[in-house]
Amino acid sequence: MASATVLAMTGVLLDGAPRFTSVWSSPDIAQVSFAGQRLAAMVITHDDSLRVAGEESLAHELSARGFLAVATYRIAPKEELQSAERAKVWFEKANVAGVVVLRPVASETRTVYTPTVWLSPTYSTLWAFYGEGWGNVYVAGSLERETVVMVETMVYSVSRNQLMWAAVSEATNPKTLQRFVDDLIQESVKELQKQGLARK
Repeated sequence: MASATVLAMTGVLLDGAPRFTSVWSSPDIAQVSFAGQRLAAMVITHDDSLRVAGEESLAHELSARGFLAVATYRIAPKEELQSAERAKVWFEKANVAGVVVLRPVASETRTVYTPTVWLSPTYSTLWAFYGEGWGNVYVAGSLERETVVMVETMVYSVSRNQLMWAAVSEATNPKTLQRFVDDLIQESVKELQKQGLARK
C-alpha cells in the first residue's frame, strides 16, 4: 500500500513499541564514526507536518548523543531535496557528513484469529473435543483486524556515498504514525549506539 495511505492512519490503539524485523550493517561500518560531525535528519514523506516534526525529533535524539544534527527541511526547500542532483549541492554546502533517513514504506491490514475457545470445557479433553470438532467445522474463536505499519531506517555516509546501516521496523496498531515515528527514532538511535555510530 502506498505511503500516502500509511500517513492517513489515525485513531487506533497502540499495541506496542516499534520492533526491528531486519537489520543490516555494512562491512565497512567500523571505519566510520559520525560522533561530533554534522548529520542531516531526514523523513521521506509527502506529509509535511509529519516530515517536519519527525525530522526535528530525530535531530533532537541525535544531538543528545553528540552529533551536530540538523533537520533536513532546515537545509533546503522540499522541492530541492526531492532531486538527488540538487540535494547533493545543499548537503555539501551544509557540511553534512551523514544522513539518517526514515521512510514509511507500507501498511497492511491483517486478520488475526484469537482462539479463546481453547479455554472452554469442549476443548479441555480429546474426546469432548472430538465429537464437537467433527460436528461443527467452522472457525471458532474471534477474528480481529489489525494494522501493521512498516518503516525503513537508513544511515548513509555522504563522503563515501555509501549505505552504512539499515533496518526495517514495524508496529501493530500505532495510535498515530507520528507517535510511531517518535518511538522508532528512539529505538533507531539505540541501535546506532550499538554499532558505534552514536555516543551512549
